[in-house]
Amino acid sequence: MRAGRARIVHGENGEYTELNTDKGTLVVKERIDREQLCAEITPCSFTFEIILDNPMELHHITVEILDVNDHAPTFPKDKITLEISESATPGARFLLGSADDPDVGVNALQNYLLSTNDFFITQQARQSGIKYAEIVLQKPLDREQHPRLALTVTAVDGGNPQRSGNMNIEVTVLDANDNAPIFNQTVYKGIIAENSPKGTYITTVNASDADSETYGLVSYSLANVKSNIGAIFKLNEKTGVVTLNSMIDYEKTKKIEFDIEAKDQGGLGDSAKIIVDVTDVNDNEPAISVMSFSSTVNEDSPLDTTIAIFSVKDIDAGDNGHVTCTINPRTTFKLQSSLRNYYTIVTDEYLDRESVAEYNITITATDSGSPALASKTTLNLKLSDVNDNPPRFLQSVYTTNVIENNSPSLSIFTLSAHDADSNQNARISYFLEDTTIVGSPVASYISVNADSGVVYAVRSFDYEQRKNVRISVRAQDGGSPPLSTNVTLDIIIQDQNDNAPQVLYPVQTGGSLVAEIVPRSADVGYLVTKVVAVDVDSGQNAWLSYKLQKATDRALFEVGPQNGEIRTVRQVTDKDAVKQKLTVIVEDNGQPSRSAVVNINVAVADSFPEVLSEFTDFTREKDYNNNLTFYLVLALATVSFLFITCLVVITAVKIYRWRQSRICYQSSLPVIPYYPPGYADTGVTGTLPHMYNYDVCMTTDSRKSTCKYSTLSGQNVLVVDPSFTETVQCKLGEEEFLDGPESPKAVRGPF
Repeated sequence: MRAGRARIVHGENGEYTELNTDKGTLVVKERIDREQLCAEITPCSFTFEIILDNPMELHHITVEILDVNDHAPTFPKDKITLEISESATPGARFLLGSADDPDVGVNALQNYLLSTNDFFITQQARQSGIKYAEIVLQKPLDREQHPRLALTVTAVDGGNPQRSGNMNIEVTVLDANDNAPIFNQTVYKGIIAENSPKGTYITTVNASDADSETYGLVSYSLANVKSNIGAIFKLNEKTGVVTLNSMIDYEKTKKIEFDIEAKDQGGLGDSAKIIVDVTDVNDNEPAISVMSFSSTVNEDSPLDTTIAIFSVKDIDAGDNGHVTCTINPRTTFKLQSSLRNYYTIVTDEYLDRESVAEYNITITATDSGSPALASKTTLNLKLSDVNDNPPRFLQSVYTTNVIENNSPSLSIFTLSAHDADSNQNARISYFLEDTTIVGSPVASYISVNADSGVVYAVRSFDYEQRKNVRISVRAQDGGSPPLSTNVTLDIIIQDQNDNAPQVLYPVQTGGSLVAEIVPRSADVGYLVTKVVAVDVDSGQNAWLSYKLQKATDRALFEVGPQNGEIRTVRQVTDKDAVKQKLTVIVEDNGQPSRSAVVNINVAVADSFPEVLSEFTDFTREKDYNNNLTFYLVLALATVSFLFITCLVVITAVKIYRWRQSRICYQSSLPVIPYYPPGYADTGVTGTLPHMYNYDVCMTTDSRKSTCKYSTLSGQNVLVVDPSFTETVQCKLGEEEFLDGPESPKAVRGPF
């Protein structure tokens, strides 16, 4: 070899060998690492050439690198934790991942071994050329006996000596997780455009687990991927959403495949494949430039009013740079274009601020790329108000109630109108329309607060005078010119029990006496008299009831509670007093109730003289109790009057005797002069407004009896038949007479 001057022509990997010219042998120049030189490629070799100069020859040398078992299998993790439900059935598989051994051939990873236990055996599976370990359940788990299991899986190669790597497995036994997650697809495909930003959505994987609650919660993870794949993609372990984690270039990578695992909380799992296709896309969006914009317009602007002018530009070429513009809303505004890529927004219908106060006009520019890119710009347009809406009331007529005798300045009602306009155009003032109520201005009854619309009473109302008050109020806004609306308010005056009952019959005055006569032979239920009263109030305030005051158990009379009729409740006895005083109370039904009192004197007698005697004594007793001053004045007047009267009486007596003698001369009946006391009603409210003197002439034949009126000094002549058998009542004036407070009542029957 030395004589031939042999030498090595160093090629790509000629640095690993050198030529020993003395012995003619090739020797290793430096350590050769097959894994570094060829990685997973088999067989592994490198080539070089040897040149001989004498004679000149060229020899091609191929050196094959044989693998030696210089690497032990290694797991990505030293320890993993599995949570397995005790309901897992025998045969259930649990993924452990794969061990990595750079050696090849028999020196590469050959098998997985599991530490001795009663429940699991290990198996290996191959997917995408990678051996990964899984354990298979052989015997059902019992969490109550073995809540935790500690296992060790060993990855061994086929070298000599054999190498291995261990990974500890901690198994936590859970209750009733008997369903493994299952992907709804075995292969997921996604398409992503180049230059897509970080976080771009690619696809969503979905594995369903028939278990519920925590057993049904599935977590996702990337499986058996190289480090660069894990840097490009990001997987949400809860939602299964796969997104882009870094920029990707179509020119460098057109397709990416990787595996994904789904595991539930018990460690059951499934795997699927994801294939991502990268496409070349239109990656420039159109740009929108607003050149002019009126942010506020009047709501009464005419059609085709210009709102904004803008232009669009796309730096892409061809169809990717051809831009189409649209606006939203399209029904209110429209686009006009006179120059390429220049647009004008104008109104396409009449505006109404009360319907829509402002618009967000969205401009969308879309190119013709595939897929198309678009950009948007929003313009906020506000409408200025015009006074085109009058104030509105919810009702055209309002009704309210107020109780009579109210205090002045009482708040009765609040009127409220709404104006759809804004600001000054919606500022409402309230005015009372000038009208009259029974000839008086309405302002003398009612006032209205111009700002708040509160209606006040100016005076106190009287239900007995007016039942209701109707007013008209004008609501006027603050626009120019102002707009207004009228509303009617009907104020109903409610009655209050402010009037006591009034007794119409029997009539009483300060010094009068009411008397009724009841014969001793009167039957039970005999009508003595009737109290008539009224109440000017209304409703239940005018419902009247009658009752006797201080009625005893042996009471002779009762009053009808509803009709006011006074009747006897039993037969008259000798023990009953001739004169009796009844006090009748008349009450209304108001709250509180009001009442009136009427006193009625009743005489129980069968003869008229007895009545006169009793009531004369009654009158005298009453007069005796009058004011002493009155008697002194009366006595002075009486002395003067008697002096004059004596002269008149003497003359009258002589004339009277002369007349009586003539009457007796003409009649054969004896004449009995009777002088009853004269009763005068000093008032004008009794049944007999003036004093009456009367003569009762009676004979044995009552049909021939006569009544005479006489005014001779208040004397009456009573002519009696010696065989007197009955007494006849002579009615003077009305059928029931002498109804004054101090006048005796005429007897209604025989006396």
